[in-house]
Amino acid sequence: MIHIEIKKFGEVLISRPAGREAYLVMSAYVINGLPKDEIIEVDFLGVKVLTPSWADEVITPLAQKFKNLKLSNTENSSVQATLKTLREYSDLKI
Repeated sequence: MIHIEIKKFGEVLISRPAGREAYLVMSAYVINGLPKDEIIEVDFLGVKVLTPSWADEVITPLAQKFKNLKLSNTENSSVQATLKTLREYSDLKI
């Protein structure tokens, strides 16, 4: 299982370009070469603000690439609202 701490990218995650950059870092250093059935845990502990644009650049491609995506520490209302938006506007099962 791979554990990704989203807080490493900041506590306030708001822009699409910043999300794209975060995903590129993950692609190069964290998820590069992993099998599609690898369990990926995305941990939102310490994230204060998460916008749909940032999350769409990170969570959406992770969910498209890996079938075992687990989300943890999603109690923050900003994180919950953003994940709800992603679920409503995509076919992803997150």
